[in-house]
Amino acid sequence: MKRLAVLIAVAALGAAALATSASAELKPGAKAPDFSAPAYLAGQPFTYKLSDALRKGPVVVYFFPAAHTTGCNLEAHLFSDAIDQFKAQKASVIGVTAGKVSELSDFSKETEHCGGKFPVAADDGAKIAKQYDAILAQKPDWSSRTSYVIAQNGEIVHVYSNLSPNDHVTETLNAVKALKK
Repeated sequence: MKRLAVLIAVAALGAAALATSASAELKPGAKAPDFSAPAYLAGQPFTYKLSDALRKGPVVVYFFPAAHTTGCNLEAHLFSDAIDQFKAQKASVIGVTAGKVSELSDFSKETEHCGGKFPVAADDGAKIAKQYDAILAQKPDWSSRTSYVIAQNGEIVHVYSNLSPNDHVTETLNAVKALKK
């Protein structure tokens, strides 16, 4: 009986470790690290620069593990569905991933994912994710599912980290709306 309890405890700890990122994300009030990266919008390649996007308004930078995976497909679709609400707040959205970067061109244009409504950036080697402490514990070369809202002055104002893709849009949209108050 005691051995079974120990096995259950070890299994629970292992599951908890898999469900979190390798390190704590950056906190509100921190300066967002600037970055540029190869990106795609509706299948078209370009170089995304955070500093350029911030000149136009707040930016939602959402890290996701990999294109064409169940949770990431859903999250991209949810952001795509809500993009007009972000634009109404003068905010832009960029998805960033270190996983399956060779698939981002297709992922950016497919209707069931981004639908050409917002760009996704390739983070080869998870260099950007490391700057943002958004590394997936079980795959340290992939991004975790962490979303940041960055005010136009470059300050992080909201962070949401959860492997479930369901609430990232609501969390970040509410934070963007709060910037207007």
